[in-house]
Amino acid sequence: MTEENAIETITGNHLKQWGHEPGKQFPKLIERANAMQAEGLSAERIREALEGEKVVHLKLRAPGELAFHENIQVVHTDEEDNLSRVRETMVELMRTPTIVAGAVMPDACPAGPVGTIPVGGVAAARNAIHPGMHSADICCSVMMTDLGHADQKTVLDAAQSVTHFGPGGRPQGQHFTVSLDLLDAFRENPFLNNPKALRMAQEHMGTQGDGNHFLFVGRSRKTGRTAMVTHHGSRGPGAVLYKLGMAAAERFRRKLSPQTLKQNAWIPADTEEGKDYWEALQLIRKWTKANHNAIHQATVEMAGVEDVGARFWNEHNFVFRRGDLFYHGKGATPAWNDYASDATGLTLIPLNMSEPVLVVRGRDAETGLGFSPHGAGRNFSRSEHRRRSNGATPEAMLDAETEGLDIRFQAGGIDISELPSGYKSAENVVSQIRSYGLAEIEDYIDPYGCIMAGDVPPVWRQRKATGR
Repeated sequence: MTEENAIETITGNHLKQWGHEPGKQFPKLIERANAMQAEGLSAERIREALEGEKVVHLKLRAPGELAFHENIQVVHTDEEDNLSRVRETMVELMRTPTIVAGAVMPDACPAGPVGTIPVGGVAAARNAIHPGMHSADICCSVMMTDLGHADQKTVLDAAQSVTHFGPGGRPQGQHFTVSLDLLDAFRENPFLNNPKALRMAQEHMGTQGDGNHFLFVGRSRKTGRTAMVTHHGSRGPGAVLYKLGMAAAERFRRKLSPQTLKQNAWIPADTEEGKDYWEALQLIRKWTKANHNAIHQATVEMAGVEDVGARFWNEHNFVFRRGDLFYHGKGATPAWNDYASDATGLTLIPLNMSEPVLVVRGRDAETGLGFSPHGAGRNFSRSEHRRRSNGATPEAMLDAETEGLDIRFQAGGIDISELPSGYKSAENVVSQIRSYGLAEIEDYIDPYGCIMAGDVPPVWRQRKATGR
C-alpha cells in the first residue's frame, strides 16, 4: 500500500496537495472525502472523484491579445492625450476573461483608474453582467417630447417650476406618484427589496440630480415645432442597485477570477443572482422611463400645451442583450432598431448647451458593435477645465459661450465645467459620427435654453455647514 493510500483521515492539507484551492467549499469537500474513505475507497480513487470539484480560475488575457474597434480621430493636442489614455484603459479592460469584443465612440474619454470602461466605451461579454460597466448612474438616458408650437420660454418656465435638480429627493408633500405595480415588482426582486431603494423610488421620482443632467428646450429644424429634452438616470434607486450589484459581482470575482480588476467583476448571467440582477435592471429601466415621463407630463400640464406630438427616449449607461452576448454601453447609445420593445428606431445625441440635440437613426455599424455616441464627451477633466479658465468669472464665461440662450442653474451657481468649452468640439463629433457610419442625422433640435443643477456644494460640505 502506498503512503497516499495509507491516509487515516483526509484533511485540508491533503486537498491542497491534490491541487484544490482553499475556500468555503473545503469543509464539505473534506467531509465528502472522509465519507468515501469510510466506504472503503482508496485515497487515489477519492482524489480522482474530487478532481472535478477543483476551483478553476479564469485567467486574464495578455495585453493586446483581444483588439477593440476605434471610432475616434485625433484632431488636436488634447485629443492625443485623451485618446492615449482611452487606449490604455481599453487594453486593460479587454483582458477581462468574459469580454469578447470592444469599441470606443467619438466621445470617448477616461472615467476612472486604468482598466475602467471609458465614457464612450462598449464591451460585449459572454454569460456575464458587469455592474461596473454600466456605472452607478444606471440607465442614464435622454427623452424628447414634441410640444407643437408652444412658446419656448413658457415651456422652460413651466419646466423649471416642476422639475427638481440637486442632491436628494423631493420633500414630503411634493412627491410625484409612483406606480404601485412597479413598487410591488421592486419588493419581489432580491436586489431591490430593501427599505432604502423603496424609499428613494418614491422620493426621487420627478428629480434629475446634478452634474451633466439637464432639461433642454429647443426647436426642430425639420418641423419648426418646440421640443423638450431631459437627461438623467435612475437616481437613488439605481445607485442602491449598483452598490448591491458590485457586491455580488465581487463575490463571484473572488471565486472565479481573483486577477480581474474589482471594477470589472461580473455576475454570471446563468446564475440565480444573474437572473435576478438582469430583472432588477429592467425594473430600474421602467422606473427611469417613468421619471422622465413624469417631468415631461407635469411640464405639459403646467405650460398648458395642447398639441403634444411624439415622445421617445434612449439610454446610454446600460446593458443590452443581443443573441447570447451582453453589451455594456458606458456613455454609448444602442443603434439597432429593436434593442428594446419600446425602441422607435430614433435616438437622441445631445452635444452641449449651445449646440443642437441630434435626432438620429442608428446604422448598427459593425465597428461600433451596434452603438453610436451619447454626446460630445470631454478631452480633459473638470478640474483641468477650471484651471484653463485663466481667472475668468463664471458670469463672463457663460455670457461669452451661450450668447442669446436662456441658461439656468436651478440648484447652485454657474458650473463652468458644464459650459460648451468643457466638452469636445461638437462639429468634430458630428463629423466622426458620419465618417464612421455610426448613425444618420435626421433632425436637429436647435437650443432656446436649458436648466441644470449648477455648481452645487458636496453633500458633506452642506451637512458640515448646517451641523447635521
